[in-house]
Amino acid sequence: MGSTINTPVGTTETLVLNMGPQHPSTHGVLRLVLELDGETVVRARPEIGYLHTGIEKNCEALTYSQAITLTDRIDYLAPLSNNLGYCLAVEKLLGLEVPKRAQYIRVLLTELTRIASHLVWLGTHAHELGAMSVFLYCFREREEIMKIFEYVSGQRMMTSYFRIGGLALEPPPGWLEMVDRFVRIFPARMQEYEDLLTENRIWQMRTKGVGHLRADDAIALGVTGPTLRGSGVAYDVRKAFPYSSYEEFDFRVCTRPEGDCYARYLVRLDEMRESLNIIRQVLERNLHEGPFRAEAPGVIPPSREKMKTEMEALIYHFKIFTEGFSPPPGEVYQTIESPRGELGVYVASDGSPRPFRVHFRAPSFVNLQALPRLVEGRLLADVVACIGTIDIVLGEVDR
Repeated sequence: MGSTINTPVGTTETLVLNMGPQHPSTHGVLRLVLELDGETVVRARPEIGYLHTGIEKNCEALTYSQAITLTDRIDYLAPLSNNLGYCLAVEKLLGLEVPKRAQYIRVLLTELTRIASHLVWLGTHAHELGAMSVFLYCFREREEIMKIFEYVSGQRMMTSYFRIGGLALEPPPGWLEMVDRFVRIFPARMQEYEDLLTENRIWQMRTKGVGHLRADDAIALGVTGPTLRGSGVAYDVRKAFPYSSYEEFDFRVCTRPEGDCYARYLVRLDEMRESLNIIRQVLERNLHEGPFRAEAPGVIPPSREKMKTEMEALIYHFKIFTEGFSPPPGEVYQTIESPRGELGVYVASDGSPRPFRVHFRAPSFVNLQALPRLVEGRLLADVVACIGTIDIVLGEVDR
């Protein structure tokens, strides 16, 4: 729906256009209020709030363990990343040390999550710019990752597999063979994406020089993740503030200096390769032996082997999950590198079994404020490319 703006005599008349919230290329219910001079964007204003779920407030009504199930729904394309950030924050509040085996498995699964998330981004971004085949190819590989998640946790997307102190369950036999198979086939599949896009003249015309974001502007706006690294800033939480044993793995922070949509595309391709590199290193560790969660009576259910009967273990687990535990009063802040950037988790405790306050520093929410800088002065057709290149998830924006 469009409307004209009354302007003084002798000046150019502009048109106000609503793009969204019902629009397939806004990656959810995002409304953009665009002021156009012909087909040039003069001003852009993102309008959010159409998907508000109240997840942060709902966490206050649940026990610390129950709240994990809500974190899956924030960035629903990277649920394990959300699980990890929240669990690390509560573990910091409790002073819990997670066993190395559980830390390594967390790293492996969150890097698979990063690849799966980037595949959704690449497939949808390419589709929006006219490359339908890439969309189908990307979802072909993502399906292999979803099968791994389903086999390990019982769920394809809303896994809730990471728990406070470690993992929800002992990983099933044969899951590492599934991961190994994916690691072996994925490099050739990535080459297929590049063959279709990287040197494609149409792709380059739609992305090169489009949506330019200078490094100083990105920093001033608080942008993180691939959007920041596509402007040449080598900041990655996994390197700057290592967690879950990331300091033990060798990987590089992928950057490109150009700061346009094409640079951000190349950064995410490089990141998928680096995630594969990290997964290979994790597979070299001993992931078969050792505890998969910490020992903390009253906070974490003991393993079934330590209980007299399986029913006793189930009752104990149910009691911890529903009645909860009471951390000491205090507050913590924990950051991780999600597929979209720096995910921060703030948890405050008043000593009760339920968190007093939970807040997420959502990278999609912060990165979205860079969109006007990307699109103003560009053509209307470039708006779709710029939205896609930020890789927002509206569940995270409207949490």
